[in-house]
Amino acid sequence: MKTKIKWMQDVSFKGSSESGHEVILDGPKELGGKGLGMRPMEMMLIGMGGCTSFDVVTILKRSRQQITGCIAEIDAIRADEVPKVFTSIHIHFLIKGIDLQEKAVERAIELSANKYCSASIMLGKSVKITHDFVISEE
Repeated sequence: MKTKIKWMQDVSFKGSSESGHEVILDGPKELGGKGLGMRPMEMMLIGMGGCTSFDVVTILKRSRQQITGCIAEIDAIRADEVPKVFTSIHIHFLIKGIDLQEKAVERAIELSANKYCSASIMLGKSVKITHDFVISEE
C-alpha cells in the first residue's frame, strides 16, 4: 500500500491514495491552519472507525442478520503533553436492523476488535479501546 502527502500551503496537505482518492488535511488555527480539511489525528480515528464498521457490517451480513444501518460514534481522549497521543478510544455502535440478535452483534464487534480490524488492533497496542452498542429495530 502506498500513499503520497503533498504540502499545499501553511500547514495544509493533500493526501493521495494508491486507489486514486484524495483528501485535504489541515492543522489547527493556532498553528496556521485555515480550516481547509480534517486534522491528521481526526483522519486516523475515521480510518479506524471505517475499518471496524466495515468488519461489523460484513460479519453481520455473513451471519444472515438483517442489518440496515450502522453508525460508529468514536470518542477519543488525547494526552495533554506532546506527543499528544490517544490515551483512550471508545466506539459506540448504533446498529439498526430487523430482528437482530444481540449475541450476533456482540460477536461481530468482538471479532472486529480482536481479529479483523487492522487499525483497531494496531492502535490497541498502545491505547485502551472500548466498545458498546445499541440495537434499534427498522
